[in-house]
Amino acid sequence: MKLISWNVNGLRAVASKGFADVFTQLDADCFCLQETKLQAGQIDLEFLGYQSFWNYADKKGYSGTAVYTRLAPLSVTCGIGVDEHDHEGRVLTVEMPDFYLVNVYTPNSQDGLRRLDYRMQWEDAFRAYVCGLARQKGVVICGDMNVAHEEIDLKNPSTNHFNAGFSDEERAKMTELLAAGFRDSWRDAHPGEAKYSWWSYRMAARQRNVGWRIDYFLVSENLAPRITGTDIHNEIFGSDHCPVELVIA
Repeated sequence: MKLISWNVNGLRAVASKGFADVFTQLDADCFCLQETKLQAGQIDLEFLGYQSFWNYADKKGYSGTAVYTRLAPLSVTCGIGVDEHDHEGRVLTVEMPDFYLVNVYTPNSQDGLRRLDYRMQWEDAFRAYVCGLARQKGVVICGDMNVAHEEIDLKNPSTNHFNAGFSDEERAKMTELLAAGFRDSWRDAHPGEAKYSWWSYRMAARQRNVGWRIDYFLVSENLAPRITGTDIHNEIFGSDHCPVELVIA
C-alpha cells in the first residue's frame, strides 16, 4: 500500500500548477493533504476510483486537511475530540481494517514563538489521541508536523535554535511522541542522510536547498516491520513543501 502526504499550501493554488498530474504520477492508494485552505464547495477536484474526505477550518482560507483514498474506510473522524483543538481542521483520521491513518497539520509556533504555549497543549492532546488509537490497532501518522526533530533535519541548525520549528520545546515533544511507541519511518531508513521537505520562499532557499524536514510518516511499533519503502519527493514543485511517501506491505 502506497501512502503520500503533501502540504499543498493552498489546494486551489496548486491545482493550477499541475496537481492532477502529480496525483496521477504518484499513484498512491491514500493521498493526504494539509493546508488545503478551503471551505466546503470551494473546489471540485475528484479522481476516478477515489473517495475524498475533508476537515475544514472554521476560519476561511486557513489550515484544513483532506484524504483521497482508493480503499473504502471503516470510519472517518475529524479532529481529536477536544473542542479547544478542533476548530482549525488540523486532524483527519481514516480507519482502515488493520490501522488508523491520521493526517495532521500541526500548529506552527509562529514568529517569536508567540503560539508556543498553545502548541505545547496541542502536542499533549494529540499524543494522547494517537496513543489511544494505538491501543486498538496500528497507527500511521502523516503530515506537516512543523518540527525538525534533529540537527540533521535542517540546513542551518545553529542559527534556528530559538525559531519556530526547531525550539527545544517542540523537539522534545517529538521525542515524547516517538518514545510513546512510534517510529520516524524515513529517518529509520536513512539515518545519516540530510534531505528536506520544506523550503522558505525567501532568499532562493529551494534553489540553494536550504531546507527543513518537517513532513513525516510516523508508524506505531507494530507496523514498522511492514515498511517496504520511504521517499521524499523533492523533485516535485507546486508548494513550499514537497510530497513524502511511505509504502507498507
